[in-house]
Amino acid sequence: MTSLAHQLKRLALPQNDPNLLTRREVVSLLFDPKDASRMDRSTFFALGCTGLEELMGIEPAFSEFQETLFSQASVGMERSVQSKEVNKKLDAGISLFLTRLSPYFLLKPAQKCIEWLVHRFHIHLYNTKVFVRVIQLFKLKDPTNRWNWLEGLQVIKPGVPLARGTLITHCYKDLGFMDFICTLVTKSIKGYSGHSGNCAQLRVIFSFYASTIVPALDAVEKVSDTIISKLLPYVQKGLKSSLTDYKAATYMIVCQLAVKVVMEAQLVDILALQISKSLCKEPVLPKEGLGCLIILLQNQKEEFYFLKLFHHFECLCAVTSLVPSLHAMAAVHDISPLLRYLLPHLVHAVVTTDEMETEEPSESTRHGNLFESVLQGLPLSGGLDNTVAKMLLEEYLSQSRLSAEGVTSLNQRLLPLVRLFESKYPGALYMVLEGHVGDISSAEDKNLFHQFISLSMSSGKYQILGDSDTSLVLSLKHPLPSVRHMAVEHLMGIVTSGQGGFDQAFLKEALLERMKDDVPEVVAATLKALEVTGWNMRLSMLKEAVRVLDEPRLLEGNSDLKTCVVWGLLPFLVVTSALPDSPDLQLATCVAQSTIISQHNLTQGWAHGKCIRKWCHNKCLLFFFKRKEADGLLASCLCCLSGETWWNPEKLDTNTCCYLRLLCRLFDVLITGAGQGHMAASFKALMKLLFQVHLSDPLELFKFLSLVWGYGSNLGDQLDCKVNAILQTQALYVGRAILSAQPGKTLTLLASGSSPVVLSLLACLSSPVREVRRAATATLQTLAQVDSSPFHPIIDRLLKTTEELTTGPTHLSQALGKLYEEAVTGTGKGKAWDKKLLVGLEELLLGVQVANCPAYTAKTILRALGEVNGESVLSVLMPVLERLLEQSGPENSTVLKDEALLMQLVLGKYNEQAAPLVVKDQDCLELFIKALGTVSKPYPDIPCFQIIALEQITKAFYSALGDEKVQQRLLGVMFDLLVESRSPACAQTISSVFKGIAVDGELVANELAPAEKPKVTVSVQQTRRSKMLQRKAQDTPQAVPKEGAVSWQRVTLILELLQHKKKLKRPQTLVPALFSLLSRCLETSTVERGNLEYTKQLILGCLLNVCQKLSPDGGPVSKDVLDEDKFNVEVVVQCVRMSDMPQTHHHALLLLGSVAGIFPEKVLHNIMPIFTFMGANIMRLDDTYSFQVINKTVRTVIPALIKSGDGESTAHMEAVVTRILHVFADALPHVPEHRRLPILSQLMSTLGPARFLWVLLLLMFKQHATQTNATDKDAALERDVEFWISVCCEFEVEEQLVSLIKILKYLMALPQDKEDGEKLNKPAMHLVSEKETAEELIFNMEAHSSKELRHFKFLSVSFMAQLLAAGSFVGMDSLQKLQQSLLEEILCYIHTVARCVEENTDKPTGKFWRALLNKAYDVLDKVNALLPTDTFITVMRGLMGNQLPSVRRKAMELLNNKLQQKTQWQEEQVTVLLDLKGDLLAIVGRGHGKVMEEEQAINRQTALYSLKLLCRSFGSDHKEAFVPVLNQAVEIVVSPEEEKNVMGSALLCIAEVASTLKALAIPQLPRLMPAVLQSLTERKEVLSNEIYMLSAVTALQRVTETLPHFISPYLQDTLLQVARLTRVAEKATAAPQLAMRLASLRTTVATKVPTRVLLPTLTKCYSKMVNSKQLGPLMSILKEHIGHMEKDQLTSHQSELTYFFLIALDFRAQHCQGDLEKAKEIEGYVIDCLLAMVMKLSEVSFRPLFFKLFDWCKTESVAKDRLLTFYRLSDSIADRLKGLFVLFAGHLVKPFSDLLRQTNVTKTDEAFFDTEDNIEKRCLLLEYILDCLHKICLYDTQRFVSKERADSLMTPLVDQLENTLGGEEVYQTRVTKHLVPCVGQFCVAVGDDTLWKTLNYQILLKTRHSSSKVRFSALLMLLELASKLRENYMVLLPETIPFLAELMEDECEEVEHQVQKVIHEMETILGEPLQSYF
Repeated sequence: MTSLAHQLKRLALPQNDPNLLTRREVVSLLFDPKDASRMDRSTFFALGCTGLEELMGIEPAFSEFQETLFSQASVGMERSVQSKEVNKKLDAGISLFLTRLSPYFLLKPAQKCIEWLVHRFHIHLYNTKVFVRVIQLFKLKDPTNRWNWLEGLQVIKPGVPLARGTLITHCYKDLGFMDFICTLVTKSIKGYSGHSGNCAQLRVIFSFYASTIVPALDAVEKVSDTIISKLLPYVQKGLKSSLTDYKAATYMIVCQLAVKVVMEAQLVDILALQISKSLCKEPVLPKEGLGCLIILLQNQKEEFYFLKLFHHFECLCAVTSLVPSLHAMAAVHDISPLLRYLLPHLVHAVVTTDEMETEEPSESTRHGNLFESVLQGLPLSGGLDNTVAKMLLEEYLSQSRLSAEGVTSLNQRLLPLVRLFESKYPGALYMVLEGHVGDISSAEDKNLFHQFISLSMSSGKYQILGDSDTSLVLSLKHPLPSVRHMAVEHLMGIVTSGQGGFDQAFLKEALLERMKDDVPEVVAATLKALEVTGWNMRLSMLKEAVRVLDEPRLLEGNSDLKTCVVWGLLPFLVVTSALPDSPDLQLATCVAQSTIISQHNLTQGWAHGKCIRKWCHNKCLLFFFKRKEADGLLASCLCCLSGETWWNPEKLDTNTCCYLRLLCRLFDVLITGAGQGHMAASFKALMKLLFQVHLSDPLELFKFLSLVWGYGSNLGDQLDCKVNAILQTQALYVGRAILSAQPGKTLTLLASGSSPVVLSLLACLSSPVREVRRAATATLQTLAQVDSSPFHPIIDRLLKTTEELTTGPTHLSQALGKLYEEAVTGTGKGKAWDKKLLVGLEELLLGVQVANCPAYTAKTILRALGEVNGESVLSVLMPVLERLLEQSGPENSTVLKDEALLMQLVLGKYNEQAAPLVVKDQDCLELFIKALGTVSKPYPDIPCFQIIALEQITKAFYSALGDEKVQQRLLGVMFDLLVESRSPACAQTISSVFKGIAVDGELVANELAPAEKPKVTVSVQQTRRSKMLQRKAQDTPQAVPKEGAVSWQRVTLILELLQHKKKLKRPQTLVPALFSLLSRCLETSTVERGNLEYTKQLILGCLLNVCQKLSPDGGPVSKDVLDEDKFNVEVVVQCVRMSDMPQTHHHALLLLGSVAGIFPEKVLHNIMPIFTFMGANIMRLDDTYSFQVINKTVRTVIPALIKSGDGESTAHMEAVVTRILHVFADALPHVPEHRRLPILSQLMSTLGPARFLWVLLLLMFKQHATQTNATDKDAALERDVEFWISVCCEFEVEEQLVSLIKILKYLMALPQDKEDGEKLNKPAMHLVSEKETAEELIFNMEAHSSKELRHFKFLSVSFMAQLLAAGSFVGMDSLQKLQQSLLEEILCYIHTVARCVEENTDKPTGKFWRALLNKAYDVLDKVNALLPTDTFITVMRGLMGNQLPSVRRKAMELLNNKLQQKTQWQEEQVTVLLDLKGDLLAIVGRGHGKVMEEEQAINRQTALYSLKLLCRSFGSDHKEAFVPVLNQAVEIVVSPEEEKNVMGSALLCIAEVASTLKALAIPQLPRLMPAVLQSLTERKEVLSNEIYMLSAVTALQRVTETLPHFISPYLQDTLLQVARLTRVAEKATAAPQLAMRLASLRTTVATKVPTRVLLPTLTKCYSKMVNSKQLGPLMSILKEHIGHMEKDQLTSHQSELTYFFLIALDFRAQHCQGDLEKAKEIEGYVIDCLLAMVMKLSEVSFRPLFFKLFDWCKTESVAKDRLLTFYRLSDSIADRLKGLFVLFAGHLVKPFSDLLRQTNVTKTDEAFFDTEDNIEKRCLLLEYILDCLHKICLYDTQRFVSKERADSLMTPLVDQLENTLGGEEVYQTRVTKHLVPCVGQFCVAVGDDTLWKTLNYQILLKTRHSSSKVRFSALLMLLELASKLRENYMVLLPETIPFLAELMEDECEEVEHQVQKVIHEMETILGEPLQSYF
């Protein structure tokens, strides 16, 4: 093939392929080409869509191609005729589709899709770079084709696959193909970039990638650097990829590279680093990645990486699954290559540390953990263990720079690691240590070496001892005893501290060896070491110690030492475990077999048994006691115990207690051993022996058993022996067995009252353990047969309830209580039996009374007798109580805990049943009083005896006493204790007791004032107490009370108790005493009175409690209950006045409030002082209690006051109430803010808001008006008004309305000014004369100024307006009467204020009255807003007939507001509202007055506005009703004398009415339109009154919009006025509303008026306005009209429009010679309007119009100015039509060429235009031509610029570079803005390199022009050419370089700089350096 053929082939495009034009054979993948040629396009499309749907079922990602490649629009698409951009976009879509399709290529659906793409988009021609697999479709015969190597497959039989070897061979031979495979992977990944996960769709691609590249690398003989460089970028991408399959394929390629070729060190390091990072970043495929790294390191040179690997060491350490993965791999593969390079760096990182990095130890910790995991989980084979040991030692020895602290820290970190390594590889560490011993010379290295040795487990043996300078092993065997002694101590210290480095075998061997030492000191030290060792080692040591003690030489001749050794060894004979190999059994055997034990008399022969029994120790003790039974100590103990009823450990001496403890413990051991095991018989024999030796007497035996039975409840535990429930149960069963064997006589003795058996058994029945109770019951049954026993009735009854006794511990108490109740009441079996029962119970109590009875047993018995109460019980127990009280005295306080509990139980017998005994027996009472005075508390968990006694004084007990003297005595004692005691618990208990008991008030009164009490005999203790009190009273500074008076301390304490006393009989008896105390308080001096404030409060509180008890409902009480004279209210009031304490005030006011209901008269006499005091003091306090006091006082006192005034004294009562309200109002500023509203709300609720709320409001208004500071007046007013509204909102709406009505009445009654008030004798109010005082109290004219009066009035009215705006008044339709009354009052008040306005017009106060009137109107507005609609309409109609114009106007304004706000009306309401039309028309038509002319005009305007609103709301349904309104409004407009403002309102009304009436307004047009248009022509009046002008324009717009078909007679004048006013509005920038209204009017005219009417009128208007500047608005109307015309309308009127536009376009030539700016402006309007028509024309319609315009501009008889207009129009049309204009531009080429020459000053000197502005016009014409040509070339898609046209235009265009027409500045602008862009786009449109060369050469010639400006411009044009042509300019560069080289040396510096700039820009554009060409 020739070179030319190659070039032509390269230039050939797919769309020129001739196969596209034939259907004889069609390429096809699925069908035979001939068969495919017979198929239509729809068949292929259906086939492709079917395949796509099937693919979408496999992979949803294919759905995005359903709307592009497989859409219905693609059926008709032929890409061969598409543009380059469209094909490029299509290629991208096909490429993406084929990329995604490749994994599914072998599937049938994929081949169906490919068939459609081949048929429709010819992808076998356009997309060969992607579509490489469909080989049979390609033309591969060309040897230069990259796929030529597949040509052989085309001649092979179809279906034969490609040989794999061929593919692999071609892959490594053709690197381009290898690059294609790699790129295919990256493109596929990019194609699936929107998918998440591992993209299983790409698995085929990755498999093909790996299965091709890896065999290719394997097959190639030598992997060249070129292959590596080709693969390396894709390897790096694969390692960085997150796709698992891609990464796995990359690992395979890297492994193949590592095996195949030895790479450079840097490359290996990079690959290793990438692999490490991939493992660290995303830990997927860890085994594969590590295996790849192992292969890489295994097959490369070792010397490369020992240091380099450290760069990615950290990455490997960060792999989380490093060790587990390597562990799994190590089972199959050799991982040593990786470990060989990893471990040295890991050891270095573990050992090496920086002392400054202590704040972040995580790095070293992580390395240490990793190293530990490696040691534990990975085998170190192939000499790696020696390497690691060597590295550890070397790295450790290299840390010589560390400080002592650093070495310590290092040792702590390395210790576990070294020991772990030593345990795994001991030989390696030993060899390394052995090899380094000889190499260490310096002392520093030796020290480090020794420290490293200490880290190992066996370091302790070889540790050097400082004292002996030898190792520990040698020191233990040193010949000197001192060294051995020191070594043993050192060893003991090591064991004690837990220091490591020793194994157990070494320690055991060393200590055993030293136990055999000859020196005692060494043996003693060894024994000490033995104490700290473990048991496993200690057993051997103990055996050795026994052997040492058994040495005859040690004990020979020393009997005491021998005895000591025997007694010391005896405990080791006790065996606790029966296992044959247990340590204690082995030790006991060793001890028993020793010589010293086997030869001793006590243990002789014990060693011959098979084992040592557990009872050996006990047997030894029994023999010991048996042999020593005559000992003196034992005899003395037995002597102490004989003759006593009870063996009471609480009373026995120490020796006896020890003896009893021994007996108890022996009994415990024996009874336990006798109960179980094969040795039970032996233990029973021992038990028998014990009883025979020590307890032979049955009575003594049962005393002992009684001791065991009950000792479990002993809290003192004097025997130091615990008796648990098991031992107790066993003892009971032993007792039962023994009792069963006793003779009757003995049983009688044991069951008598002098025996402890029955009491002990009964105590066991109360045990909480069921088995104990069961055993006690069984034992008790053995005594049931003893009839002579006093306890027989009790035992008999109890045994009948055996099951209940066993079930619960409380049954005994219940049973005994029931027995006692039967015996006392006589409901038992008979009197004799009941008597026996009483005797038995008394015997029980007497048994408790015995002094020798243990307290714990007595305590248990009394608990069991808890329900046995009575006089006899208490009488028997009194000696016990007396004895215990003596023990509890202050001199001898030795009370056991059980005794304390016993005393508590005895005191508990002082109850309701025993109360008569207290009255009868003085000793019993005194004993109880003594108990009350016993303050000792021996145990913290038991209350004080005093407290226990006080708690017995219950309500029942105190009431059961009956005797007032005894009650008074106890009450006095309690009060005395309260005064004397310093214990808070005592005081609290007395308070609780006093609360609980029911006390007669007289008894308490006697204690408060005991002057009349008769003197009683007092004890010594009481005398002492009274003297002490007198002494205390003398010591205090307070004066001594009068004789007979009670001390204030006692009074205070009693009153405190009375505060919360509820159960008080006859409380009224306290009143005289309390008032007497209150009088005493007030009679004291000032200093003392201050100290008595608390006492006053208590007295007042007690009086309040008395009142509440006497009258719970607050009503009066009868005189029999409490006489009124005894209640001294004056004293209470005096107390209030004289006290300064708020709390006292509170109490007094609460009391007065309570008294007000009981004795109202006494309180009303003092009411004003009370409330005056409240306002001055209490209301200022901010606490809840004060607030409650105020509320209660108001609730109690005020109702009494109101009730008293219901009769004839109403006026007086109201005056008093007003004064009270005045107090509250004055105090209000001082009351805390959050308390104000609740106080006033409570006050008003009590007084009645409907009656007195208005008074409170007026008082608050007056206070604000007279006391507000001038600084924060606005803020204070806002705050106060908000508060006043809050006060009102607390009450119902009816009450608020009533208050407002009363306020208005009061305001009308006030005089106009202060002077008027002084003239009047009385206010003019219709109230009774007695009420004048109340009115003066509200606002006293004499006390306030005129200014304050005016402020008061204004404030009142303002508040009413704001209150009526509150939400609570909305929707109150049910209050019509009140609303009507309020409306009447406000209207009356408005009338009054309006009259004042008239009277004070010229006075200084006139402004105030006008403001007050406005506020009154505001109130009226609010009232009206609240009125129901029907009422509102009626009221408004009446107001419109008012005489005052202001009232009439206000009524209309209110009506307007209602009409604007409400949108829905009922039909009846509409009828009534339409009736108002007549009243409004009357106001509109009313003649002018002389006085109020301006106000009358305002009223007429308001009426017209009301009519407008009525029409807007109801005119559409009632059109006829508004015809008179239109007539009246037109009359106003027609009237020339009418005021302009009224006329403006009339015009607005006309606009609304006309738009509503529609056809009904037509009769008024002849009068209306001329008048409006005439008024608009009056220039001065219109401009001076903008409102009127806006109104007139609005009226015109609405009339035009409503009646567009009826305004044709007035249309011309309307258009003229619109045009004129539009210009006015444009100049008057301050009137934006006018411009908006005019724009709306223009739109209405343009869209509503028919074309047949508008066009002639516009033509006439144009003729009239052609010489003015008002044509713009006219053209805008026409433009908008054309935009709204339909196509048929435009067609029918096109000739008229064409005619008009030809006239209008001639404006420049005919009417504007010399004024280019005006011509440009007007011409712009016309052209814009014409463009609107052009854009609606079709091509057929536009072509004749354009040619007509073209002919019009060439007419020779007219001026050439038409050319300017035409080419400007052409430029605008080209800009709007874009590519369509090219169809009509062919006729303009020659005129363009001619005009370019005619306007070029270098070509001709003739003037083109005949006028003076010839040059300016020529410049304009030139710019229009260049711009038009630029747009034609810009939007050219039809190859408009052919060779002929290019030849015609090229030279004139280039010659324009020389055309300096218009001067230098104009020239530069024309070149840069017009010429250069035009030529650049012209070059693009040419599209021919030959023409480019010509054009470029002509421009280059201009660079040699003599003018520097021309040369500069030529450079600009060259740069534009290069920027447009870009790389295509390269063919023009050779001829351009010489010219640029010349210009680089140009004489003009500006040109020279520009050349440099052009060259630089060209380099940027072309992408190649140009400097080398110069």
